[in-house]
Amino acid sequence: MKNHELENLSNPLSQDFTFISLLKFAFPTIVTMLFMGIYTIVDTIFVSQFVNENALSALNIVCPVINVIVGLATMLATGGNAIIAKKMGKGQTYRANQDFTLIVFFGVTIGLIITGLGLLFLNQIIKVLGASSLLLPYCRDYLYIILIFAPASIMQVIFQNMIVTAGRPTFSLILSFGAGMINMGLDYMFIVFMNMGIVGAALGTGIGYLFSSVIGLLFFYYNKSLLTFVKPVIDISIIVQSCANGSSEMVSQLATALTTFFFNVTMMRLVGEEGVAAITILIYIQFFMTTLYIGFSMGIAPLMSYNFGAKNKQRLQAIFQNSLLFIIISSIIIFLIVMMGKNWLIQLFVNQSSKVYMMTIEGFNIFAFSFLFSGLNIFSSAIFTALSNGKISAFISFLRTFGLIMPGLIVLPQFMQTTGVWMAIPIAEILTFCMTIFCIICYRKRYGYLSW
Repeated sequence: MKNHELENLSNPLSQDFTFISLLKFAFPTIVTMLFMGIYTIVDTIFVSQFVNENALSALNIVCPVINVIVGLATMLATGGNAIIAKKMGKGQTYRANQDFTLIVFFGVTIGLIITGLGLLFLNQIIKVLGASSLLLPYCRDYLYIILIFAPASIMQVIFQNMIVTAGRPTFSLILSFGAGMINMGLDYMFIVFMNMGIVGAALGTGIGYLFSSVIGLLFFYYNKSLLTFVKPVIDISIIVQSCANGSSEMVSQLATALTTFFFNVTMMRLVGEEGVAAITILIYIQFFMTTLYIGFSMGIAPLMSYNFGAKNKQRLQAIFQNSLLFIIISSIIIFLIVMMGKNWLIQLFVNQSSKVYMMTIEGFNIFAFSFLFSGLNIFSSAIFTALSNGKISAFISFLRTFGLIMPGLIVLPQFMQTTGVWMAIPIAEILTFCMTIFCIICYRKRYGYLSW
């Protein structure tokens, strides 16, 4: 038996998966993303409840910068992950380790550049993002600290993806849980106990990033099994391939940054700072709910890449078909949860008597329908990345996050005011859903994920 065949037998990516065993494998990554969603949304709740609604609005004003940082990190992580997992499937373990080390090094470099340029042009960035004079001080205080922790933010995303590929999804869950608990504990200490306001929220988030990064560094330094740090080969083509293959995630985050900007500008024009606060609540709850889809997709992506590299179509089909079943069931459940629990969810941020609460309720009655369609769109984009088809992945991401949202956001509010704003995302998700099904059918024979 060849060495790489022996290696594959001990590799958790090379096992047969039923629906239940697939969920068990993806479960740690799902919970990891849910924890990330929880401590992201907890930040927002602390700011809303213990600072004020203007600080809440400021979070969304600077959100496009955070989207760019996360987008770059996710692009490197998912694009590189597909390359590394595919090489592991072919038995090229040492070369996979070299590529992994190079990607981490490049990610840190990008983070340092973002920190330097961001701090140098901080005031100009905030003004371009559309902050009013009332929101400007809050935006400056928050973004200054977030930019300092940009390298740690990028490393956190890369490590959380790569730990799963290293066959340790449970450790990724523990790491995310630890970072989340630290973030929430520091939020309470800095915001409530020490009365540091929005600065405390930024510090809690940044230190959470740093915790994950340091533990990730230690894990891969001492880990000597599937993935570990080795002396890298400076191969620019690996960086280019990673960026191209993960471009859909970058497209998604850039598109989200742009649409968030236009949502903020539109709501500021229609109803002022309170409108920005309402859209902030909606966007953060949307992020939390879709972490289920994102976590599941991240969890099974290495399985798709590995079995595609190993040319095992039977396993590929079983993984894909069981994944579709999960997406359908979870989409219905999330829709029902949001529709039945929207009052409680919104009251986590603002009082029931506030104007912001009433605007957000109006939005959720329309917006909730997007959850019936977004799951398949997110999953399919991630799967095409895992299959090294960054173009189709980027196309799907572009449609749902920008290409179909912007026309609706420009046109609908002209006739329907804020109702038009709320309708822009569900319409975009429905139209993207149709295109996603078309792409799945068209590429089924090339990749072999469907038996027909």
